[in-house]
Amino acid sequence: MDVPTIQADNWEKIRRLLCDLQDTLLATILRERGNQSHSLHEVAHVTSADVIYQIDKISEDTIIEWFNDSWPQAWSVEIVMEGNEDEESLTFPKRTPIEQTQFKCILDPIDGTRGIMYDKRSAWILGGIAPQLGSETSLQDIVVGAMTELPTTKQWRADQLSAVAGGPLISDAIDVRSMTHNPIHLRPSEARDFNHGFSAIGRFFPDGLELLARIEAELWRRVDSTERSFPMIFSDQYLSTGGQFYELMAGHDRFLADLRPAVFKQLGLGDAMTCHPYDIAFMPVLTASGVIAENPITGGPVDAPLDTTSPVCWAGYANADLQAMVSPHLRDILMETCPKAF
Repeated sequence: MDVPTIQADNWEKIRRLLCDLQDTLLATILRERGNQSHSLHEVAHVTSADVIYQIDKISEDTIIEWFNDSWPQAWSVEIVMEGNEDEESLTFPKRTPIEQTQFKCILDPIDGTRGIMYDKRSAWILGGIAPQLGSETSLQDIVVGAMTELPTTKQWRADQLSAVAGGPLISDAIDVRSMTHNPIHLRPSEARDFNHGFSAIGRFFPDGLELLARIEAELWRRVDSTERSFPMIFSDQYLSTGGQFYELMAGHDRFLADLRPAVFKQLGLGDAMTCHPYDIAFMPVLTASGVIAENPITGGPVDAPLDTTSPVCWAGYANADLQAMVSPHLRDILMETCPKAF
């Protein structure tokens, strides 16, 4: 497939369009949540990638309607999103053959469903757009990324972050009472160690819990072998990939990792309940913020095809000094505990 040529100023227009789509989704989900709060936690259906709850279904019609009304007809696009199987093609304009599309858009309409459907913690609307490179299109090809907070009912503010690859981070606070935007400034932690700060390896489900806990305990033993009479590293479990990376970008957390693909492979478990490409589709936002994301198995960048099923293993660091302290130890521990992942 030929690589489409897109002018630089068009990518900025696409960034604004992606933010507008997320604004529309935010408004729709907040409105419908008020009307259907009693049933949002019910299971709608199960796909090969994830469990889809009733709250997830709210956004699908909105996305299709938005593309019909707001996406430029001249820019043909393939849409990949949670809730659609990989074999289900979705293009705009309708019925455009995938090989004739110029762009590939990957979306997670609600990342963090389990937290927001019980009104416990913010979820996130995530998206990224890349030039269409067919089945070879990957996370590293994404040029425009955006993420928008879906707040709990007691919050008035939702943060929105977006970027074009190579450009600055655009960060706004949205007042959900009026949907007005005001700029904010976010900055990752500049700490040079982990003392008195938040860092964690994700342990969200019973599957793999014991091995993940053992890996984390061994990691901190190697990173900081000093005898202490009380814990110096705080742990937090945010069941949203977008939310976890927001915590890094906002300076709240220093190190986070999702090792489920490696652990599940070692234990012979499936990939359904792991991180997928749509969960980390906002890659240019990470780069623009200064947060470092790496594949802890290879030590290279996080990458995967833009599909709905590929497992994604990642480690995120607030700065390079913290990465240097953890990354070599983490890879060694994974080689020892999860050799099947290598």
